[in-house]
Amino acid sequence: MKYLSEYRAPEQVAALLKQIHAETTRQWTLMEICGGQTHSLVKNGLLEMLPDKITMVHGPGCPVCVTPVSVIDEAIWLASQPGVILCSFGDMLRVPGSKISLLEVKARGGDVRMVYSPLEAVELAKNNPDKQVVFFAVGFETTAPANALSVVHASKQNIQNYSILASHVLVPPAMEAILSDPENRIDAFLAAGHVCTIMGMNEYDPIAEKYRIPIVVTGFEPVDLLQGILFAIRQLEKGEYRVENQYTRYVQRAGNLLAQETLKDVFDISDRMWRGIGNIPNSGFEVKDIYRIYNAREKFDIDIPLAEENAACISGDIMKGLKKPFQCPNFGTACKPEHPLGAPMVSSEGACAAYYQYYGEELTAK
Repeated sequence: MKYLSEYRAPEQVAALLKQIHAETTRQWTLMEICGGQTHSLVKNGLLEMLPDKITMVHGPGCPVCVTPVSVIDEAIWLASQPGVILCSFGDMLRVPGSKISLLEVKARGGDVRMVYSPLEAVELAKNNPDKQVVFFAVGFETTAPANALSVVHASKQNIQNYSILASHVLVPPAMEAILSDPENRIDAFLAAGHVCTIMGMNEYDPIAEKYRIPIVVTGFEPVDLLQGILFAIRQLEKGEYRVENQYTRYVQRAGNLLAQETLKDVFDISDRMWRGIGNIPNSGFEVKDIYRIYNAREKFDIDIPLAEENAACISGDIMKGLKKPFQCPNFGTACKPEHPLGAPMVSSEGACAAYYQYYGEELTAK
């Protein structure tokens, strides 16, 4: 890649749209997995430029959006404990728990701090030996290596007042959960390029084969997404199904082997609850027993009751591709960024936030 502008060039976009229109002969429903892909599609107006025969639906690839209320309640409980500094990325602060948010805990005197890297939290623990520092480790495979590395760094420096509250989730099991749903109507996936940069593409092959569905790994710029859509449409029109790589400038089939080794060193694969979707087997990371002093759940013996999701929020249907954000009766009325009913209206990668930011309260999105 020489210049980012190459992947936003109007002439490239126009040429790809012309090809997509020419080659699409049937109705197809495609799901982009990642919230970053969703925001790019909406921000750049690409949904309106696609043929009417193509329906884009928005997947569960927003880490904040899929974090269940009960896990947020765990973070809120930790942030409320004396002597605890709770560190988090900014998106998580406004997501409502069952009663309040982390931002409200901070307003009430809790020591809640926004950081840009888990290594900042490790350094904070090193400089505050009289405090317990907990990093709220949320994310997909993309951010998991850095969070695992923070545990390794803390261990090597014998910093024992650091721990992570792990809520990592994995993409392939979520894809299988969506495809196994009786209401599923997805014909092809656009897989997230940054996840595949870490994990590679091999784990997607069995899914494509089992469900006979094209999976195209894409980047996040307009040209990336349109080229990925074109690749998927070509497979669908020919009755083919395989894993294809549009994001060749970053993604290699085997992925980042060093990052994968770090993940295996620190985490075990575990079942994980997903907001609006439920429990998905083998879809998360949990800290291994050998690093248990860095596992906040173990260190603080957290026992938070399972919290009910807000019944007024249809995030599960949105993230399974069954509904669009504007099909929620509360979109733009009872649910807005300043008073969200659920995480997809809060997160910078949330589908509801994207529609609200770029369409406002107009229900004209494709």
